[in-house]
Order: sequence, then C-alpha cells, then structure tokens
Amino acid sequence: MNTYPLPSLSMEQAQHKQFRLVDIICRHFPGADFLTTGDLGLVPGLNRPQVTQRVEQVIADFFSAEAAVLVQGAGTGAIRCGLAALLNAGDSLLVHDAPLYPSTAVTAEQMGLHLVRADFNQSEQIRAAILQHSPVAGLVQHTRQKIDDAYELAEVISLLNATSLPALVDDNYAAMKVEHIGCEWGAALSAFSSFKLFGPQGVGVVVGQQAAIERIRRNMYSGGSQVQGFQALEVLRGLVFAPVMHAVQAQVNETLVVRLNQGVIPQVKRVLIANAQSKVLLVEFYDEIAEQVLHVAHKLGALPYPVGAESKFDIPPLFYRLSGTFRQSDPSLEKRMIRINPNRSGAETVIRLLSQSCAQAVALL
Repeated sequence: MNTYPLPSLSMEQAQHKQFRLVDIICRHFPGADFLTTGDLGLVPGLNRPQVTQRVEQVIADFFSAEAAVLVQGAGTGAIRCGLAALLNAGDSLLVHDAPLYPSTAVTAEQMGLHLVRADFNQSEQIRAAILQHSPVAGLVQHTRQKIDDAYELAEVISLLNATSLPALVDDNYAAMKVEHIGCEWGAALSAFSSFKLFGPQGVGVVVGQQAAIERIRRNMYSGGSQVQGFQALEVLRGLVFAPVMHAVQAQVNETLVVRLNQGVIPQVKRVLIANAQSKVLLVEFYDEIAEQVLHVAHKLGALPYPVGAESKFDIPPLFYRLSGTFRQSDPSLEKRMIRINPNRSGAETVIRLLSQSCAQAVALL
C-alpha cells in the first residue's frame, strides 16, 4: 500500500501566509476598525453586513480571486452553494471514480445530478468521460478520496479548463495547509469550511470567479441566510492562526512516522501519512486489534470523534476508525488499521497513548 499525501506547508511558508493575511487585513481595516464585534443585518445597497463585505474582500485578495462569499452550513453549505452556482437540477457532474464525501453525495442526490465518473489519476479517462458525456461542471476533492490517489490538483484543473468545463474544488482539509487551493490553480470556485480553520461553527467559504459568486449571493438574499459581521470577524481570526498551527501539526506527524516505523511499539506493523480527509497517521497493526486499541485509547484521554475535524475545539489527539470513503474502498482495513490526528498535542503524548492502548488491547484478546 502506498499513499500520496499532499505536501504540507513548511514553517517558513506558513509564517509567510500568516504575515501576508495580516498585511491584507491592515489594508481593509485601518485604525481600530478590526477591534469591533461587527455589524448585523441587510445594509441597503449591500444586502449583507458591512463588516462581512470587508472580510469577504480580504479573503478574495488573499487567495488572489475575483470575489468571495461567506455562507451558512460550513463546508457542506459551501459545496452546496458552489454546485448550485455552476449547475441546474438534473445536470451532469464529473466526479472522481471514488466514494463521494457523504454530505456531498446527499447534495448531489437532492439536486438530481447525474454523476459522470472518471479516474482522476488517469488523464485520458477524464478526457474520454468529458467527450462521451458532456458534463456541465466538474467537482474535484483536493484531499484524497482513496488511499492510492495521486492526482495533482493543478493538472486536473488545467485539463478541465482546456475543455471549458468549470471546476468546483472541495478544499476542505487543504486550505491554509498547502501552498495553493483550487481557485489559485484556475478553478471556477473553491469551497471550504472556516470551522476546520479555527473559525466559528457553521460558516463556509466560497472563493473564485465573480459571476459564480454573484449567483450564490442571489440565492442567499434573505437576512436569515447572511453571515453576520461578528461571525465574519471570527472567520478571519481563525484564518490568521491556521497556517502556523497546521504546520506545527504536520511536523508532529512527520516525527511520529519516523519513530513509530522504527518499532518503538511492537504491535505496530507500519505507519503512513495520508489525507483521509484531514492529514493523519494511518496506523496498521500486525493483528486485528483496531477496535480494542480505540476502546482503550479513549479511556486514556484520546478523543473518540472530531467536533469539526481540527476545529478550535479539537485539542487532544484523535484516535478513530478509518474514514467512510477509505473503508468503502478497502473494507478489510477496518479491523487492523486506525487513524490518528495529533491535533494540538506533541509526538510524546501520541506515542504514550498508543503504546499503552496497544499493550492493554493485546491483554484483552
């Protein structure tokens, strides 16, 4: 088994992103403007809070895009809005030949979309699918849907653009962790959750082409659909801290891969890094003890499930089963493999919890 994780930002790159974002904030929020809790309601002429508009301009500038919009519904809502901006009910959508993220699959079903599948790891399959089925748009998940996915996002977007097929990129678990997101590679839209980037619950981000963003705005005219000013400022605060915090987490992952593959825990066969969907450790055991290890680890202090998958609430390390999409692609892995996200913890904490859990799990057999 081989994995092809996305390259994480180095600490230097992460700091550069933080500093660049703060510089842009200074340009849009002079003086004490940033030291507020934001405004509320439908400002005449804007049809959204003024602070929300200014935050959206900051985000658009940061990602070198024409426009950005904050939406309700976190990452799921952002993808739903993006799909609705690019397609009508019943249209054909090009997707990777892999299990769709569950909430995305629900949106596709609700819209009555016809899914055209092609292996994004094979460029010829993409061309053939477009030629044969003439889809209206393409949906590309930035992180991996299958363990052996290796496609380069920029190459897939370039291929779609060459056929005039607008692309919506699901940048959840990738934004602020990698050098470029989908819209920076030329996609029509990027969609991701601010909640996964230390922002407020329930707020998503869509960034990209002006025309598509304006279609989203028209669909969210009502006051109840708006992201209020105080929420928008929380989005920015989270984005500022996200790149460096995730670069620290990436360093912890790299340390753990080296140490665990050196055999420090006898029950561990091997450890891989994978984007599943967040960048995590895949820990494979010699024996089928995955369920027992998780049971013990949770008693010792590991989180049993995520709140927002790396949200501001996800502090202790997370020990949990493989993602649903990975389990579908290879059900046999479920009994002998778990995934670990260190979150804000260090390598020593993860090794201690895993070592104690493995020892107790073997004793339970």
